[in-house]
Amino acid sequence: MKKWIALGFAVIAAVLLLLLPNEPKKQYYHHQGNIFGTYYNIRYEGTEDLHHAIQQRLQAFDHSLSMFNPNSVISRVNRNDSVPTDSLFEAMYHEAHAISQLSHGAFDISVAPLVHAWGFGKSVVLSEEAKRLLGDKAQIDSIKQFVGYEKIRLTEHRIIKEDIRITLDASAIAKGYACDVVADLLRENGCQNLLVDIGGEVVLQGVNDKGNAWRVGITRPTIDATGAEKELQEVIESSDLCMATSGNYLQYYFVDGQRRSHTIDPRSGYPVEHSLLSATVVASSGMRADALATACMVLGEQEALAMIEQTDDAACYLILADSDTLRIAVSQRWQF
Repeated sequence: MKKWIALGFAVIAAVLLLLLPNEPKKQYYHHQGNIFGTYYNIRYEGTEDLHHAIQQRLQAFDHSLSMFNPNSVISRVNRNDSVPTDSLFEAMYHEAHAISQLSHGAFDISVAPLVHAWGFGKSVVLSEEAKRLLGDKAQIDSIKQFVGYEKIRLTEHRIIKEDIRITLDASAIAKGYACDVVADLLRENGCQNLLVDIGGEVVLQGVNDKGNAWRVGITRPTIDATGAEKELQEVIESSDLCMATSGNYLQYYFVDGQRRSHTIDPRSGYPVEHSLLSATVVASSGMRADALATACMVLGEQEALAMIEQTDDAACYLILADSDTLRIAVSQRWQF
């Protein structure tokens, strides 16, 4: 009798195992595409394909902070529409304001009028003669009257400007922030191994599909009259990283033999002229790393290092032009 009872329990257990849902198997997914005028490259380990959810999150981000979307919140703020700010915009604004204070105005999202005046921006095409005229000190000084982070404030979900000619540009902070947003989505869905790369800004965690730490590169800037060649200066291995790089070697033009970089100092109104070619920053978030990297590029070597040392959550790797060679300078907390 006991034998038959034991057999019955065994049969019941087997049936229950068949009826129970199988544990979803994890696998690595890879998605790539275009967003915000640049690319995205996303890899993660999960139990389901999250590409649709990622695209939805990126589209929400685009609707808030994209300079390429005429209906985004930031585009409407620039047109002085009566538009409420959303949570994405407000998080960007508060971090931008903090980095502006830390950098003494070297980072400033109100720099947009100067960027456009110097012939940069998403849709600016100027003749060589126009570039010379717009470099005139009187012209630059007149534009500086409506540039300055202290001339805008966020109050009750509205941006208040001291001058309606003030316009904002979040491009120096948005890509890093978008990496944070996508990485958060992946974590919310149980992903522990992930890499999010948007336009060269990176947030990563865990290991790759080989079980090894992720590997990301820092580009070596090589400048001549024809442009820049992409070679790697350094390769970093990490399982927990938020990293952004800013450089003045990819966007520039020559006027009368003088090279003008797209990195504009909001305080002077002029393109920077120091020897710093690129700044790579690791920080506690992609958004913070992105903004700090831009601030470093404006400040130059010594001031950039001093600023980074004032933080407790960031480190930097600077590449400088030293005569005909490249020179590296790193902050004390750079440990790669």
